[in-house]
Amino acid sequence: MAELTQNEKRLLAILEKEKKADAPHLAGLLDATPEAVVQWAHLAGDKGFATVERVVVKEYIYTDEGKAYAQNGLPETQLLRFILPGTTLADLQKHEAFKIGFGQLRKKGLVKVEGTSVTKTAGASTDADEAAIRNPSGADPKTKDLIKRGILQESETVRYAIAITTAGLSLVKKGLDLRGESGTLTRDQIISGEWKTANLRKYDVTKLPKKAWPGKIHPYQRIIAEMREILLEMGFTELYGGIVQQSYWNFDALFQPQDHPAREMQDTFYLRETLPLPPGYEKVKAMHECGGETSSTGWGGIWKEEKAEQCVLRTHTTSVSIQYLARNPNPPVKAFCIGRVYRRETIDTTHLAEFEQLEGIVMDEGVTFGNLLGILREFYHRMGFEGVRFKPSYYPYTEPSLDAEVYVEGIGWIEMGGAGIFREEVTAPLGINYPVLAWGLGVSRIAMLRLGLKDLRYLHKSDVAFLRETPALRHTKGGI
Repeated sequence: MAELTQNEKRLLAILEKEKKADAPHLAGLLDATPEAVVQWAHLAGDKGFATVERVVVKEYIYTDEGKAYAQNGLPETQLLRFILPGTTLADLQKHEAFKIGFGQLRKKGLVKVEGTSVTKTAGASTDADEAAIRNPSGADPKTKDLIKRGILQESETVRYAIAITTAGLSLVKKGLDLRGESGTLTRDQIISGEWKTANLRKYDVTKLPKKAWPGKIHPYQRIIAEMREILLEMGFTELYGGIVQQSYWNFDALFQPQDHPAREMQDTFYLRETLPLPPGYEKVKAMHECGGETSSTGWGGIWKEEKAEQCVLRTHTTSVSIQYLARNPNPPVKAFCIGRVYRRETIDTTHLAEFEQLEGIVMDEGVTFGNLLGILREFYHRMGFEGVRFKPSYYPYTEPSLDAEVYVEGIGWIEMGGAGIFREEVTAPLGINYPVLAWGLGVSRIAMLRLGLKDLRYLHKSDVAFLRETPALRHTKGGI
């Protein structure tokens, strides 16, 4: 026979007398909580000694408005009492219940209006409505009408009816050991030998414990924090910047032409605000128009100051990095920025209008394209991706440029982000004479892979099941 816990025995002993009772009543007899009693009953039920019946009870609760009507009568009832021979519409309009009550009387066909005269119809009565508000019932259509009117609210209460089975009665009659159980052994019990006769609680080590749902940081925020920690461990400094950026820093300083498609209204969120251009902007203007003092020919055409002064919601965090470089043109610089960016996107399973981006830069004497590959490979390895490869690509402000890809079992190679070395057209106007390694990646794409999601929107939904079931343990970092 399966072993019973002390609490199961106590419950069965009470049920021998009560036969069947609800959890709160049994909890009072056992000096326990109703939740604990239900748990014990389920354990006894697993062994065939008790049954647990879940009963859903519907209740109807008065709203504040309903409480007043229950005491004074419904608005239509109050108004109906006021209608006497010779009553006019003007007389009714003076009544405080007119606004709601008159509409209900006409809807129910209880009054006639002829000119300015108002009379009751034959047999006009609101007794059925008053009965419904005093004794609401789910089977009564008038009760449903009162709920729609906001006079009543439907509430469901769950209660548990617990009963002893025939097998349980038979077990109790045979006798139960109701001596107190000891869940732990003390030093004194072991030394004195008392443990030999102690009634020790028995444990089933194959039973899983009750699940606990502690508070924890959102899975997406944990991944962002992990990226931040990895880069700080690799010696980077974190940068911060506003989400509203001047077009000059978001586009022009990065040598993106003013007629580039990405700068159109359908791709970028423009704001009404403008900001004055920073000192030295003329060098960026010259770079765009003719290549400045470099070997570049620039983009040609006319560079417009008013277009560069426009403010936008930043489309990438590179706008923060380039400003940092402008303030710190001398090496060494090793920095990153993780922040939200905004683009006009059609929202679907893989696209959002706002998302997080990670941007990194390294400037120093003698750094090379090989250093860039090594940094990216190390970062992705530490994020848990063993297979990393690179392929040539094109970006407006880096040359050479590449795309980084990681291998995911069951999916294949996934593109994670772009990287490259800043072009001379970007660094020269800022007075930077050293190579600048730069890369950017979509944080949400990594999060989707790490969390096994197929819909990007889950990262921003308050789905309790998803939040509970996602482990809080940090992914083990790799590295080269």
